[in-house]
Amino acid sequence: METTRLKAPVGNVASRVALALALLLLAADFAMAQDKGSVNPEPLPPLANPNDPTTPAKELFGRKTTPTSAAAHTIGFYSRGCIAGANALPLDGETWQVMRQSRNRNWGHPNLVRFLERLANQAPKVGWRGLLVGDMSQPRGGPMYTGHFSHQVGLDADIWLTPMPDRKLTRQEREEMMSTVVVAEDGKDVDPKVWTSAHAAIIRAAAKDPQVSRIFANPAIKKALCREAGRDRAWLRKVRVWFGHDYHFHVRIYCPTDSPACTPDPPLVGDEGCSGRDLDRWFTDAFLHPKPTKEKPPLRMADLPAACRQLLSAP
Repeated sequence: METTRLKAPVGNVASRVALALALLLLAADFAMAQDKGSVNPEPLPPLANPNDPTTPAKELFGRKTTPTSAAAHTIGFYSRGCIAGANALPLDGETWQVMRQSRNRNWGHPNLVRFLERLANQAPKVGWRGLLVGDMSQPRGGPMYTGHFSHQVGLDADIWLTPMPDRKLTRQEREEMMSTVVVAEDGKDVDPKVWTSAHAAIIRAAAKDPQVSRIFANPAIKKALCREAGRDRAWLRKVRVWFGHDYHFHVRIYCPTDSPACTPDPPLVGDEGCSGRDLDRWFTDAFLHPKPTKEKPPLRMADLPAACRQLLSAP
């Protein structure tokens, strides 16, 4: 997922291509919206021929339950790569809890883990009790068995728009409870019965962290943030609009200095993105009610950096 590439003016060829791409990715990103986990997950069965070049990469990475022992480094782009030496965010902290533990997706580069711990510690200071953390990456990154085009290199994390309760959630609650949807049913604004200043505050705190490259949020959330930001507005440039994301926001951090093979996002361009057609187009019928699109074929190992094949068999 990469929203910066959708910044062309409406009406030209680039914009039409961007619209087609947005609608295509939209269908895939909705696939895992608030799916429940399992208290007793079953392991995936062994593959009959894992070396078959036609095997989707998600089948291979989805079966890796532990990280490599190498020093941490990311390989490739956020939506086409992998990670060596991933660290796990502990399932519980004083100001965070990991959700959907059965997915085993609480892995990331140490920079991502440190960012989440830093934001979690800051959360109570801005009126947010603590973080409920959704998907980060798989133990070795790569395409996920279900959901997500990105989250492949250990630099992305989903944070629920529900504050952490004042108690430790049970395993069943972590697998089955749903996050708070803060967007109104018509998709044109946040739901005033649900949205609070604390929602805006935790997103602002994340965006202002120097490690954060982008935050992906529903266009209705972006609209609310723009409306409520006041004079402190520079951080709004990092908040990029994307459908879905009505119950969580997606944080992406920069490529680490220890990862020369990490492919960064292009630099952000333009202003804060709060006015004009760049935001308004997300509320047009084409985006609010997209037509069904043909699903893209899954990535194969040949589509990923060559180093990702080596990482699959690494200790």
